[in-house]
Amino acid sequence: MRRVPPVTAQRPEVAVLFGCVDGWNGQGEPLDELAGLAEAADVGVAARVTQRLPKPVASTYIGKGKVEELRRAVAAAGATLAIADMDLSPAQARNLMRDVGVRIVDRSELIMDIFARRARTAQAQLQVELAQLQYALPRLRGQWSHLDRYRGGGVGTRGPGEKQIETDRRLVQKRIQDLKARLREQERRTRQSIAARANAQQVALAGYTNTGKSTLFNALTGADVYTADRLFATLDTRTRRWEIPGCGELLLSDTVGFVRDLPHHLVASFHATLEEVIEADLLLHVVDASDPDAARRMRAVREVIAEIEADAVPSIVVLNKVDRVVDTMELQALRNAEPGAVVVSARTGQGLDELAARVKAHFAAQRRRFRVSIPLAAGRVMAELRRLATIERTEASDDCLTFGFSIDHRQVPRLKAWASAAQLSLERS
Repeated sequence: MRRVPPVTAQRPEVAVLFGCVDGWNGQGEPLDELAGLAEAADVGVAARVTQRLPKPVASTYIGKGKVEELRRAVAAAGATLAIADMDLSPAQARNLMRDVGVRIVDRSELIMDIFARRARTAQAQLQVELAQLQYALPRLRGQWSHLDRYRGGGVGTRGPGEKQIETDRRLVQKRIQDLKARLREQERRTRQSIAARANAQQVALAGYTNTGKSTLFNALTGADVYTADRLFATLDTRTRRWEIPGCGELLLSDTVGFVRDLPHHLVASFHATLEEVIEADLLLHVVDASDPDAARRMRAVREVIAEIEADAVPSIVVLNKVDRVVDTMELQALRNAEPGAVVVSARTGQGLDELAARVKAHFAAQRRRFRVSIPLAAGRVMAELRRLATIERTEASDDCLTFGFSIDHRQVPRLKAWASAAQLSLERS
């Protein structure tokens, strides 16, 4: 009888992290976030090598002595790759691979690998593929072996989904153009979808990855979207109704988390996904209040928001995970720095009513109030007004009804067009 060989589990990858840390002013260890990214890519971290340098070495990023220290650390741990805490030039990556003897993966490649693992929708998969190809194009060196999807795979080898990528630069550029065209169509559809919800007030959750946005989304909307205590658990935007009595129709969107030095190609490629942030009427900037490095990560989020030109959108800072706060002085420092912040715990429900009240007050301040008198016989015109605005009071006379109403400020041009067509006079109140 023929014996079938046993199925053996793939050996998890092990990495040594390395980076320049001159001027580090964050909390904790300087490579902690890189270690979290490695964990999100299912890579074990065996050791860390850091060097204080005013600027990276042009040829190898870290100095000659540190390259040798990195080589020894890799050999001692039996590591299969080394991960840099910044983007490397093609020459730096090539020189390091030669000197250290294992694959070299930089920060952008690691983040894109995580996105490739987590992308579930067709749109997200297209976005990741485009980002990978744009990043890899200037790094072409005779073959695309670092993008081949072969048996065993590994971080930095998870390519756009084909078994073998053509080495011809022209074909790669053609693929990039095709992907851009398909994503433009996706973006057009996203904008149409958002425009179809124009009468609803749009709120988007934004923030650093792993700040509890999806848990907060579930708590506010009653949804059951996937949550996990790991980086980039959410890549695809989800939108649900958020019921706040007296606030009209309100839609809440959960969006992809940001991170320090988020690769530019990913920001550009995920523009369609981030459209929910750009087109929102209000952003809830969710912050992990238990994170000692919260202030620096808030700055990183605001940089990305500015990059996608959404910094003009009004925002409320939401200090989440207060149930995990150990140092109340640090929490107070955050509150002092962000005096308008709302303190909540999505897990326990603390502060959610206050958050809803703040959102309601924000939209109430955005509404405009008018009076209009409509002849009693104009029943259709009255029905149109009720669809367009929120009636707050009604006064009757012998031949007309006078309505006091409020309307979302975005709908004022539509209201004026309606009044003009019906030959009615609007009064501000």
